[in-house]
Amino acid sequence: MEEHCIFCKIANGEFSSETIYEDEYVRAVLDIHPISPGHTMILPKAHAETILDVPDDKERHIFSAVKKVTELLKTTLKPDGFTIGINHGKWAGQAVDHLHIHIIPRWKDDKGKSIHSVVENPPKESLTETKNRIINI
Repeated sequence: MEEHCIFCKIANGEFSSETIYEDEYVRAVLDIHPISPGHTMILPKAHAETILDVPDDKERHIFSAVKKVTELLKTTLKPDGFTIGINHGKWAGQAVDHLHIHIIPRWKDDKGKSIHSVVENPPKESLTETKNRIINI
């Protein structure tokens, strides 16, 4: 736990929150600025700034909680779907430097868009060229 991290404090119960799920590794809280009814954040109790900072043996616990909370929201709120995502880094919209996974219930007429609407920066090279740069061919 990081001493000055607000999400560490929420995840570990030092600050109040509207908790809807908790286990040894995470706390799931309703987002204080919800964009949909039931908008939830999964907060790991151990500090990690991004998914790249999560130890390999802890990833499954975080994503198991994502699955459990999504099922809980599906059963109770009965949305038509979900958008589940991570803002990874400042330039991707991460406002708090503590990994958090958003689970956003979606309804047929909610005026939302797909995750493909988040950015509009298509590559200027072919997919093959991009693949070759990634795998260093």
